[in-house]
Amino acid sequence: MLGTSTTLLPPVALGSVAGLGVLALIAGLTGRRVLIPLAGMRTVVRRVDHLLIRVSLASVVGASVLLLTHWPVAGVVGAAVGAWLPTGRELRRQSTDEISKVEAIATWTEQLRDTLGAASGLQSALVATAALAPRPIAPAVERLAARLEYERAPDALRRLSAEVAHPVADFVVAALLVAAEHEARDLGGLLGQLAATAREEARMRTRVWVGRSRMRTSVRIIAGIIPAMIGAVLVLDRQYLDPYDTAGGQLVLLAVLLVFLGAFAGMQHLGRIRLPQRFLARRPSAGLAT
Repeated sequence: MLGTSTTLLPPVALGSVAGLGVLALIAGLTGRRVLIPLAGMRTVVRRVDHLLIRVSLASVVGASVLLLTHWPVAGVVGAAVGAWLPTGRELRRQSTDEISKVEAIATWTEQLRDTLGAASGLQSALVATAALAPRPIAPAVERLAARLEYERAPDALRRLSAEVAHPVADFVVAALLVAAEHEARDLGGLLGQLAATAREEARMRTRVWVGRSRMRTSVRIIAGIIPAMIGAVLVLDRQYLDPYDTAGGQLVLLAVLLVFLGAFAGMQHLGRIRLPQRFLARRPSAGLAT
């Protein structure tokens, strides 16, 4: 019985590791968590969770490519690609979240403008819009309303700007700061102009995103066809790729893969929209910015 148990231990262990790898692969592709956060450990668990997903993806993809091709260079590059997959998904999500945040700032600014006429003051209007704020910035606006009960309005508004962390929000907060400290006269008209500017920026980002959809589709097609063709050649005519089995062939393969990866990285970099520098950014070492 002991010998049988010892013999079955390696396959069971390998099966368990493979199962965890598949679980982490599914979690990485779907964006779900692997570990359950505990009280007071959310940040640590989140980082460990992300690291576990990256390591598992790198191991599964790298090992699969190495087993299929028997090329060490392809295995290493496959592992790097697997570790990068969560980053690519995060970049795509950031692009859509950026548009949603700008639209949410515009909607909240319009709500604030419309509420100022019926409210007894700026602070009352800020509290009244907390329950109706759009989802992307709702937690920050709700915390703003709570802070107004025990903090000065300028300090609470600066904290709101630090939490939302967007240049458009900085402009809105700057207008509210002027109104709170110097009693601006036409605050409603100014908020209306800021809301229109935010709407225009959201439309611009949407147009850019839609305009680049054809390029993104082409990149996905190329990125899918090339591995599929290599896999088909490996299965149907392995001898055609025998030159890559040598040391020189591995160097050539490394150069080709680096060119492809560099091209994809360059396209990803060019596709990003850089935000202007925030002028109400909170300084960690000096407290709240003035």
